[in-house]
Amino acid sequence: MKKKLKDQEEENHINITKQIENKEITNNTDHLNEEGTGDSSAGSADIASETMEGESIASDKVIPEVQAVLEKLAEMQDKYIRLSAEFDNYRKRTLREKIDMSKYANENLLLAVIPLMDDFDRALQHMDASTDCVAMKDGIDIIYGKFNDFLKQNGIKEIESLNSNFNVDLHEAVAKVPVDEDDKKGKVVDVVLKGYYLQDKVIRFSKVVVGE
Repeated sequence: MKKKLKDQEEENHINITKQIENKEITNNTDHLNEEGTGDSSAGSADIASETMEGESIASDKVIPEVQAVLEKLAEMQDKYIRLSAEFDNYRKRTLREKIDMSKYANENLLLAVIPLMDDFDRALQHMDASTDCVAMKDGIDIIYGKFNDFLKQNGIKEIESLNSNFNVDLHEAVAKVPVDEDDKKGKVVDVVLKGYYLQDKVIRFSKVVVGE
């Protein structure tokens, strides 16, 4: 009987001890949760405050940079407009100069030909009144010599064709005639119309008669 009472007292003591320990653990847990919640709220508030301050500082830096970019863009646009206008003026000026050049390109050449025309005018004026054929022939020879010199000064040179081998790069055959001499076969035996070089370029082929 005494043993049963003793065992029951020990079991009651153990239960009371467990209840006390569970109550302390619960209180400690609630306390920790309250502390943790408070620290988290405070930390969040601090982070939000720091973020707002950072954004404010960044905004203060960005605005001057944007202003500088806009000013640079305006400057580049102004330069582009100026260059575009200058190029348009240059294009119009060169086009006008090109037109004038093509229009008056032969001015110096024609000025050199005009004196020869004056000589022909004088020869024609004396032709009806003059009876001296020798003098007239001499005058025509002089004019011919002047004109020939004029052509040479401007790079015009006659193609020497008579008695030369027929050359398709220089000659244009207008006829073929039989020849007795063998050395004249395939050669130019007559020049119908003279051909000319301009420097090294053929500007007119010689019209020739070829022997066969």
